[in-house]
Amino acid sequence: MIESNPATAMPDRSVVPAVWSRYTDLVVDRGEGSWLITVEGERYLDYSSGIGVTNTGHAHPRVVAAIQAQAARLLHGQQNIVYHEPGLRLHERLRHVLPGDDWQAFLANSGAEATEAAVKLARAATGRPAIVAFRGGFHGRTAQAMALTTSRVSIRGDFEPLPGSVYHAPYPYCYRAAGGPHDPGACTCDWEAQLEQLFAQVVVPSRVAAFVVEPVLGEGGYVVPPPTFLPRLREIASRHGILLVADEVQTGFGRTGELFAVTHTGVVPDILMVAKGIASGLPLGGIVARRDLLARWSPGAHGGTYGGNAVACAAANATLDVIQDLGLVQNARDRGAQLLDALAAVRGRFPRLGDLRGLGLMVGLEFVRPDEGDGRVPDPDLAKRVIGAALERHLIVLSAGTWGQVVRLIPPLVTTPREIDHAVAVLAESMEVAGA
Repeated sequence: MIESNPATAMPDRSVVPAVWSRYTDLVVDRGEGSWLITVEGERYLDYSSGIGVTNTGHAHPRVVAAIQAQAARLLHGQQNIVYHEPGLRLHERLRHVLPGDDWQAFLANSGAEATEAAVKLARAATGRPAIVAFRGGFHGRTAQAMALTTSRVSIRGDFEPLPGSVYHAPYPYCYRAAGGPHDPGACTCDWEAQLEQLFAQVVVPSRVAAFVVEPVLGEGGYVVPPPTFLPRLREIASRHGILLVADEVQTGFGRTGELFAVTHTGVVPDILMVAKGIASGLPLGGIVARRDLLARWSPGAHGGTYGGNAVACAAANATLDVIQDLGLVQNARDRGAQLLDALAAVRGRFPRLGDLRGLGLMVGLEFVRPDEGDGRVPDPDLAKRVIGAALERHLIVLSAGTWGQVVRLIPPLVTTPREIDHAVAVLAESMEVAGA
């Protein structure tokens, strides 16, 4: 018999397997907006947002109320069997997140499931086998998603062989360009030439079903590509009949200062992958795709027991309401500019801070060893010290990048000017203590 008694002592943390690599050992009692409160009553400014999930902040009252109301009515109504109101409303709303009126959504549970759905749909719709992903991308931890992922080898290295017919092209990473760092606005990266070389040497474009790309690299280091990248990739895809799949699992729902990051450059993908911020913490993900593409799936070609769960859909509807009613997309744009400007103002004090970049509330600080090599040798140990020093000062931030050399800031979209100022002060002190 499985027993549970809330009155007994808290179980030891060792009950959780060590495969969950950890940033903190905090035991959290509750969350409020941008803050987490531990069982001891200590408050931490959470600029991880559960890895880009709690865009509306922790336990937003309107989202909580929607969850409570739906849970009292229906917890689970499986998609193959019944329709339910929150699901129908969410499907209808997601039809309008991209320009035009010819979209439909397929709902799943997570970003990895969104990847699986996007790849399966692209192959079914085009009759082509190959997928081209981009270096530094992260698309999840299921087998197909790992095959697309190259953010770092630890994600996939122990799990070969992975599904085949997946090829990787370079992502324009202007700070780490072979010819030296340069302004993304005047990009000299040779990503397009290398893509054409891939087509000439490895896979013919007529056999490629889709490009799968993050509009801003997430786990790969919060790399913002040049503004010409996605529009040119869209042109190449259209020329060859290749579908463009935008993985907006981390960038989506306001994170970058637009509802979706592709909007910054006016690019319209064929398939949009969503998860994380869609439901403020409840498991939900999926794809938004052109209706004619989804029609290529015959009934039963794809599915899942929990996709489009009633409570998760209610949370997503409330999340979209909060984002719209509180102007959180604009707040992400404004607070992101404030964050970047404030960090830029102190950057000169830290010679080991090699690059500062971001879009909206998606900001990365890349740490290097300036006295070694060409001055861009990654320094993951320094990044780890900065993260640790920030945690000691009750600010939670995360790492990213192939070597773990990037400190990434992912504030909730409800964060305030005062919280931004506080976070920058803590980060400056943390970099000082860490020897940046």
